[in-house]
Amino acid sequence: MAMGGDSSSKDGSSIDSSNIGFLLLKKHGWKEGTGLGACEQGRLEPVQAYLKNNKRGLGADKVKMVAKKSYVTAASNEKNDQKCKTLSKRMRKMKELEKQLQDKEFERAFYREFWPDNV
Repeated sequence: MAMGGDSSSKDGSSIDSSNIGFLLLKKHGWKEGTGLGACEQGRLEPVQAYLKNNKRGLGADKVKMVAKKSYVTAASNEKNDQKCKTLSKRMRKMKELEKQLQDKEFERAFYREFWPDNV
């Protein structure tokens, strides 16, 4: 992204007149030196670009702390038990849905086998 100033720029923060963004804005009625928006209330200088080298989301300030393995305590056992319970509930629900789908498929196959004219 070229951020060089043109000859009329004193502070070097405006975009060059050969920039594609500049040309598109001009084409749509923007006047140099005014802000964007219906009331020309937008910023006058372009947003500075920078290279993002991490996998955190945009706007994330804090570095996510990596959980360290610690000794097993009674409190951590309770947390693990709670996680296992929620996991097992989810697994039970998934198995129940799978069983229902298998039953429906079996029923369809059964009817196709004995009453092929009705299906």
